[in-house]
Amino acid sequence: MAADLGLLIIRLVIGLTFVGHGAQKLFGWFGGTGITGTGSWLESIGIKEGAKVWAALAGLFEFIGGLLFAAGFLTWLGAIMIVIVMIDAIFAVHGKNGYWMTNGGFEYNLVLIAAAMGVALIGPGEYVLIYTP
Repeated sequence: MAADLGLLIIRLVIGLTFVGHGAQKLFGWFGGTGITGTGSWLESIGIKEGAKVWAALAGLFEFIGGLLFAAGFLTWLGAIMIVIVMIDAIFAVHGKNGYWMTNGGFEYNLVLIAAAMGVALIGPGEYVLIYTP
């Protein structure tokens, strides 16, 4: 019971945070810049080809992956989507800055990858929106 509650808390916090990040990229919600603004930012860091497409894909992976992860439905797929976005963030932005977040490094990205993979391997627990055995 306590483990199921713990998994629910992890899924909700991480999943809904990713939903919010995806909504920032896709719709400009929560202070985000939408696809156009995110695409412009990607261009500014050197991703010139298809920046708006990459912005939309990142937003979709965050939004849909976060929803699946939070709901506990196809949790493994939501986790994969989260992990892909975080690996991309490490390679495109944070990796060159080293490990520690205080230097803009990939510390936080790695923590999110570990949490998403851990939940995917353990399973979502009993408290899910739609049960899938």
